[in-house]
Amino acid sequence: MGKLVVSLDGVVIKDVQITKDKTTLGRRPYNDIVIDNLAVSGEHAVLQMLGNDVFIEDLNSTNGTYINGKAIKKQMLVHNDTVEIGKYKIKYLAEDAGNYEQTMIMRPGSAGVPQAPVHRSTPMPDLAPSMPPAAGPSASIKVLSGAAAGRAVTLTKVVTTVGKPGVQVASITRRPTGYVLAHVEGTSRPSINGVPLVTETAPLANGDLIELAGTQMQFIHH
Repeated sequence: MGKLVVSLDGVVIKDVQITKDKTTLGRRPYNDIVIDNLAVSGEHAVLQMLGNDVFIEDLNSTNGTYINGKAIKKQMLVHNDTVEIGKYKIKYLAEDAGNYEQTMIMRPGSAGVPQAPVHRSTPMPDLAPSMPPAAGPSASIKVLSGAAAGRAVTLTKVVTTVGKPGVQVASITRRPTGYVLAHVEGTSRPSINGVPLVTETAPLANGDLIELAGTQMQFIHH
């Protein structure tokens, strides 16, 4: 499902596979990942696996949990994210690194042009053009409102992230059973056909209307 590489001052001290639904991290010896350092709380954070997605949640720790330099409460991990706890850096490596989409953000006036990734310090290089597209049914998102209205974005990768950083961000993930929408960031959750998400993820069907950060989008399954 993915793994965590824990390092201190650039030296890797442990490498942990994520195999359980819940993986705890902290200073106490009963945690799944033990970091024996006073900057780390006894029960500092927990990683939750939901399908193919991995979320990390800070457990009201004393010194906080950071992803790529930004303090978080709960957030979905994306390939190459660096979780920082005290002086420790924990890099998240997804199982199939080549199949993860760069974060795509719709900004007013951008006409839907993909911007730089939000949660990464350095963008991932684009895949070589010679690589065949991922197998499976294709789908797209059509923007219905805002400056990018009328713009269609094809979901060619496993994970596509949309929204406005700091306001509301969601991800659309392709699974063998179909596409699902997941809440990633923001105090309010995205809605499908006017109904806000009550769970972390919800399946998407052809024609579903998604409302996110004040923008309406339609999910089209080909």
